[in-house]
Amino acid sequence: MEIKVMTFNIHHGKGMDHKVNLYRIAEVIEKSDAHIIGLNEVDKHFSKRSYYEDQISWLAKQLNMNYAFSPSLSLKTKNLSTVPQYGNALLSRYPIVAKNSYLFDFMSGIIEGRSLLEATIQINNQLFLINVTHLSLNPFLHKKQTDFILNRLRHYSYPFMIMGDWNMKPGSRGWRKMTGETQDAWYIAGVGAGHTFPSLRPRVRLDYIFVSHHFQVIKAEVITKTPNASDHLPLKATLFYH
Repeated sequence: MEIKVMTFNIHHGKGMDHKVNLYRIAEVIEKSDAHIIGLNEVDKHFSKRSYYEDQISWLAKQLNMNYAFSPSLSLKTKNLSTVPQYGNALLSRYPIVAKNSYLFDFMSGIIEGRSLLEATIQINNQLFLINVTHLSLNPFLHKKQTDFILNRLRHYSYPFMIMGDWNMKPGSRGWRKMTGETQDAWYIAGVGAGHTFPSLRPRVRLDYIFVSHHFQVIKAEVITKTPNASDHLPLKATLFYH
């Protein structure tokens, strides 16, 4: 079974031309032909910057896909029907049969707005665990978040993939921890540096797809066709599950 997965930090739909354009984001996703897409920096009724749009619901409808959302930040509001939120999301061509959200709140008093989305999808009769996250720039918090994720992974009995903006470099301590227990799709099958940020002249690899050893990584590629769509380029991996 071949599965195409992609991770994309969409910067709440704001492109390098400073315009918020979800149609452009949807087009990038559609043309990628990915079956499972992890998204970072997704707004849900968040603010004027994204026209109070429920972005993941809009994208799912536009692309005719299933979706899940994990709020990393929820603002207090008088209007209880729509809470302004911002976080990680998942689009899937396959049914999403369960979902959980874990807020990274390891230190009281620090509300940084980071979370882990954990979803179970079903392909044929097989269950897969999909994680989407966006880790901290702060080294101390980054370590806490990576340890939390690895601890979760050790409880998984199904094949899993975890993707997102990790704010780390290949070879770093966090990367070594992750690759000790998972496969970095780009490291296995990518050609070149795999830089994804900034989108117009990428200089660093911040976006990763890690997968369990149940998968064979066939191909990994950075999607460069519409660099204006966000400040990050999407990363796509083709996996074979047997």
